[in-house]
Amino acid sequence: MNTFLRDRIFRKLETLSDERLYQVLDYVEFLESKYAERQTPQAGIFTRFAETVEDQLRAGRVSASAISQTMNLMNQAMGVLNGVAAAGKSVASDIVSAARTPERPSGEQPAAASPAAAPPQPPGAPPPPPGEHRS
Repeated sequence: MNTFLRDRIFRKLETLSDERLYQVLDYVEFLESKYAERQTPQAGIFTRFAETVEDQLRAGRVSASAISQTMNLMNQAMGVLNGVAAAGKSVASDIVSAARTPERPSGEQPAAASPAAAPPQPPGAPPPPPGEHRS
């Protein structure tokens, strides 16, 4: 989409009342049904729900201002629900990562990094100096 054209249309839309904006929406949806060159991107579940409620209110001849207030309230509720969903995903990923990490018995220390496969020393042999490996 031409960015300049989109911005120009948006500036014109900002001057219209909600009632006129619904008329514009109806016309755009009509044009889309007749002349769309590609599919409309799939909206999220909350957006589809909100659009369905909005369409039902419009079909019931509810005033544009009442619809606007209802949609603003629904938008706030969707923000809360999105936050709850994000928090739930975060908790779930924390649980999954904790389940993947093996748990050590209490009091057991992690194994110290030992030299790469150093052979065992015979009994009574002096320990090798630091940094030196016996073969």
